[in-house]
Amino acid sequence: MKLPIRVSEESREPIYHQIETQVKSLIVGGQLPPGTPLPSIRVLSNDLQCSVITTRRAYQNLESHGFIKTVQGKGTFVKEMETVKMEETKQKVVVDAFKKTIEQAEQLGWSRSEIKRIFEDVINMKTNGG
Repeated sequence: MKLPIRVSEESREPIYHQIETQVKSLIVGGQLPPGTPLPSIRVLSNDLQCSVITTRRAYQNLESHGFIKTVQGKGTFVKEMETVKMEETKQKVVVDAFKKTIEQAEQLGWSRSEIKRIFEDVINMKTNGG
């Protein structure tokens, strides 16, 4: 199974964190239901053209936070999660994305009111099918 994730060398965010965040999003968004087998560390690192060490770190973090589990000799699978934890994670993913976007906008010199206006424009575009 090939995961629909992308990593960017240009991002200030470390690659292992990009992998971790995107896999979390796929899990809490329901695209990877509990029990879904994940690609091996080697296969994923090859797909993403990054090091095995980087991919291993992402998987270790995901496992330590209860998103995935590794079964010796069988592979790595999406773990069953409590509804509360899934909802908290969904919110955290969105809040983190907003924070990063706001930080980028501020670095470009936009004021808070300009950022809010842009945000409203984007919401309206999405509402109108844009």
